[in-house]
Amino acid sequence: MKIRWFGHSSFLFEDSKGRKLLTDPFDETVGYKTFKGDVDVVTISHNHFDHCYTEKINYKHIINKIGAFNLCDIPIYGIPSYHDKVKGAKRGENIIFIIEMDDYRICHLGDVGYVLSPEEIKSLGSIDVLLIPIGGNFTIDGKEAAELAKSINSHIIIPMHYKTSQLTFELDGLEKFLKYMKNTERIESNTLTLDNKPEDFNLVKILNFK
Repeated sequence: MKIRWFGHSSFLFEDSKGRKLLTDPFDETVGYKTFKGDVDVVTISHNHFDHCYTEKINYKHIINKIGAFNLCDIPIYGIPSYHDKVKGAKRGENIIFIIEMDDYRICHLGDVGYVLSPEEIKSLGSIDVLLIPIGGNFTIDGKEAAELAKSINSHIIIPMHYKTSQLTFELDGLEKFLKYMKNTERIESNTLTLDNKPEDFNLVKILNFK
């Protein structure tokens, strides 16, 4: 399976059968290059401009609600959560998506704004690849993200939704998150190819792009 990061919270997953799933597409005001192309499924964690821009995407299906789905033979589960620490009173609701492709269970946390409870973490099940926001301000910050990531205990962790030179608004960078994490690797590409599941857990993969 190939995982390609476009910046912010937007990733493209392509499995061994060529099926494509895109998460949280953004518009050009975010600062990164807007995705244009064909995909089978788009998931949207919440309806903010930096997570739900689909005008230039050709898609078969879009999922922006909670529930269990099986679209293009891709099992997807939308789990309710919140964009803040006050049960959505400040920034609204957020959807966590569990995506099953090529025998990997992927968890995209969207803009989760609080550390999930043990019961919520248990409901996610076993996770192979965790996509977690770390930038603070609008989501959990680096320290909270490290705590949550370790509790979920996935094989691979990919940080997202943090400050880079391209991003047009202020978030924390990688530093705080990496302070609390071991086993980190910087990938000199925005693409990660997975051929098999690692035996170890909490391996942080930092994707890069030019």
